Amino acid sequence: MATEASGGEPGATEPVEPAAADPTAAAVSADEADTGAEVEAASVSADIPAPADAGQLDPDDDEWWRSAIFYQIYPRSFSDLDGDGVGELAGVIDKLGYLELLGVDALWLSPIMRSPMADHGYDVSDPRDIDPLFGDLATFDTLIAEAHEREIRVTMDLVPNHTSDQHAWFQAALAAEPGSRERARYIFRDGRGADGAEPPNNWTSIFGGPAWTRVTEADGQPGQWYLHIFAAEQPDLDWENPEVFDDLARTLRFWLDRGVDGFRIDVAHGMAKPEGLPDMNLEGVGLLVNRDDDPRFNNPAVHEIHRRIRKVLDEYPGAANVGEIWVEDNTRFAEYVRADELHLGFNFRLAKAAFEPEAIRAAIENSLDAVISVHGTPTWTLSNHDVEREVTRYSGAVSSVEPTFSGIADDDSLEIGILRARAMLLVELALPGAVFLYNGAELGLPNVDLPDEALQDPVWERSGHTERGRDGCRVPIPWEGFEPPFGFSTNPDTWLPIPPSWTRFTVEAQLEDIDSTLSLYRQAIEFRYERDEFAGDTVEWYGAPDGCLAFRRSEGHLICALNTSDVSVALPPGEVLLTSYPLIDGQLAPNSAAWLV
Repeated sequence: MATEASGGEPGATEPVEPAAADPTAAAVSADEADTGAEVEAASVSADIPAPADAGQLDPDDDEWWRSAIFYQIYPRSFSDLDGDGVGELAGVIDKLGYLELLGVDALWLSPIMRSPMADHGYDVSDPRDIDPLFGDLATFDTLIAEAHEREIRVTMDLVPNHTSDQHAWFQAALAAEPGSRERARYIFRDGRGADGAEPPNNWTSIFGGPAWTRVTEADGQPGQWYLHIFAAEQPDLDWENPEVFDDLARTLRFWLDRGVDGFRIDVAHGMAKPEGLPDMNLEGVGLLVNRDDDPRFNNPAVHEIHRRIRKVLDEYPGAANVGEIWVEDNTRFAEYVRADELHLGFNFRLAKAAFEPEAIRAAIENSLDAVISVHGTPTWTLSNHDVEREVTRYSGAVSSVEPTFSGIADDDSLEIGILRARAMLLVELALPGAVFLYNGAELGLPNVDLPDEALQDPVWERSGHTERGRDGCRVPIPWEGFEPPFGFSTNPDTWLPIPPSWTRFTVEAQLEDIDSTLSLYRQAIEFRYERDEFAGDTVEWYGAPDGCLAFRRSEGHLICALNTSDVSVALPPGEVLLTSYPLIDGQLAPNSAAWLV
């Protein structure tokens, strides 16, 4: 789940008072509620028409996503132009030239919809507006137009499983009675026990503690409970209620009409809940853990929801969606990428694989097998805003290292991590399918061991300071200069602090250095687009020395060789096209990869 929890202690089940309504939401009168009039998450800008010339980048190309390189932007960490220490849409617009130079096909914007930010945007209070932290609809329209001028598509996060507790619907539900139309949009249930003091079932929240919170009714008495698989500020919607999809369809068309080229669907294996909400097996339950036998996720009814979403997207040729799917079983994973459901399914296997030939090959084979039965397209990623950066994962640094504010404490480990991350980039880009790059990966950024007082991911608080959370991979991007904030902002007090040691990682330092990680990314992406050798939907494996692997694209016959050992090895036959590290006496260096044609 690409989210963060917020506020409160684990296990808190106190009755909650109706929260103050979002000031931008339309007021709902008692008369309207009594007559069943539609309650909408209205906003001051939702009725602003889309630009007359808005539309998808290329409606004639409905296959672009099959081999696209998506670049994930975590907006608050990308570029800050207004000096508040938090990145925004204007900052993204300012860096479009850089993204064009990098050569990516499409942007994926992490949440920018209106939100109280209890969960950094994954708690949406108005799905048809831009949060003021990031700008406004006019700025968003400008971003779409200018990105399209550079032949870059724009996709955005969509959060259909739940809303914010400040959403107009939920505010109306809190004010309404049990059994009302307002509560029927969410999952409200009576508690267990004689006085209803126990949660309706034993489900836990992904972020810790119970997945239920009890509300205080209008008479001041403890009342029903509502379900929140994530934070208490993120009540789950009831997808058996037709109003829920109708509102989502309105949201989809609102953004597609503005020229959005698609969506990344958060918790795409969620939404549908099992009949009767049976208790779950609590063995092995942990923070941010998904399992295939988990009744909270991956229920069969979710597929009809995706079919209905797909029908809306099909009204807009050239648009596509990708779902976040935490499903291990390949047969069940394939169901999500059937021809009438998601275009793409976000697969994390390569990001989870150790830097070992057996693990990497297993991840590749599994990812290909997961989609072949339905003629789907595989996806690849090495990191994102929820996953430790690849440089740190591959460095061998242990999480118990005393936190420092210089990146990784062991410089030797850092260098090894950078070498291995560069090698894995060539492996990733040599594979058929769509690729997702996380902002800063092209600079070789490591995770940051932030000081305790800087941590903002609520997992830190909810775990009783035993889990440091995901802030370490969300530190703002260094652009230029020799000291923080490295051109990210004019304000040195950035929302997460940037290590002073990041001088070497700035875009400025790497742009003209032909041996830099940024230059490797640029060259590899260019070759991937321009060379015919990257054709084919499958790979063929070569025999390889111990500690190595090699494969060839089935049609174009590009060869990719990876050496994870600590000695140089001979290359397969062929002309060397690109290496992640210079050859040593004509051989492939340790912790490096090569492309051959």
